[in-house]
Amino acid sequence: MMPIVKKSEFVNVRFGENVTVIEPCNLYGCEVGENAFIGPFVEIQSNVVIGASTRIQSHSFICSGVEIGKDCFIGHGVMFVNDKWSEGRSMGDKNKWGKTSIGNNVLIGSNSTILPVEICADVIIGAGSVVTRSILSPGKYAGNPARKVG
Repeated sequence: MMPIVKKSEFVNVRFGENVTVIEPCNLYGCEVGENAFIGPFVEIQSNVVIGASTRIQSHSFICSGVEIGKDCFIGHGVMFVNDKWSEGRSMGDKNKWGKTSIGNNVLIGSNSTILPVEICADVIIGAGSVVTRSILSPGKYAGNPARKVG
């Protein structure tokens, strides 16, 4: 029996001017600001906004309900989470999913995991960090859970 094979695709995406996308990628129901860069093997789900001049490196996953400001850098393999399994299982009800807001000029290092939080502008998240709480003060953060380090 042959598997069903689907190609990468862009569905209902609003692109600003001068956006670069390296395939394969899956983008659907999202908005990508002008001069943004999306690397290969990236998935961006519905109800996501990517700000102008933001770079998203390969193998990153941006789930529904994420807003990323302008001039941000999302490293390789960064995972955003909107379902914290707070009841010990997946919350199939989208109304119970959390939202994430990333300010302008935020750098998130490779292989970091970002739970539903708010991250203010001018923050650096070290590679491999797990952000479990909102970050409301500019600075450098790292670790699991991420804490201010500088």
